[in-house]
Order: sequence, then structure tokens, then C-alpha cells
Amino acid sequence: MSATRLAWTWLPVVAWAALIFALSSVPSLSTGLGAWDLLLRKLAHLGEYAVLGILLARALPEPAALLAGAAYAVSDELHQTFVPGREGALLDAGLDSVGVLVGILLLRRARR
Repeated sequence: MSATRLAWTWLPVVAWAALIFALSSVPSLSTGLGAWDLLLRKLAHLGEYAVLGILLARALPEPAALLAGAAYAVSDELHQTFVPGREGALLDAGLDSVGVLVGILLLRRARR
């Protein structure tokens, strides 16, 4: 694989993973909207990991992309256990993994 192709394939993955890591480092992402806050944060989980799923599926075969995305979700939740004001949640890792799967399926559909 050429350096250009390697960069085109993997730089977006690394950049997006870095963005997720940065957002996970913020002590509180509360919107102050009460019950809506929970829904908005869960939708954000799905959306950000769907993008990661799309990017990973561009770089890897689908099963490997799903596994890599799920592993990153787990590592992200573990990371949050070290951030004051945040907590890691296995449920969020599962939701993130669903987001990765949604992204992979969206890319598959777009390629048809």
C-alpha cells in the first residue's frame, strides 16, 4: 500500500478516534436539558461511533472493523473511569458498538 493510500485510509480513523478521546476527556458534557440530556448524549454516542464504523470499514474488512470499533468503545469507557466527573459504563460501550455496526451497514449500503 502506498504512503498516500495509507494516509487516505488511516488518517481519518486516527483523527476521529482522537476526537472521541478528547470528548471523553471533558469532565462534563451535560446540556442542562434534564431528561433530554440523556437522550441527546446516547444519540451522540451512536452518531460518533457510526462515523468511526464508516471510517474503519473503509480501512478494514467488515468483521475486523466491527471488532476494532467495539474494542475502541471499551477502551474509551475505561478511559472515562479516570476522568473526574465521568464514569465508564458497559452499556455505553454496547451502544457505541451498535453505532459502529450502523456505520458499517450504512457504508455497505452506500457502496451498492
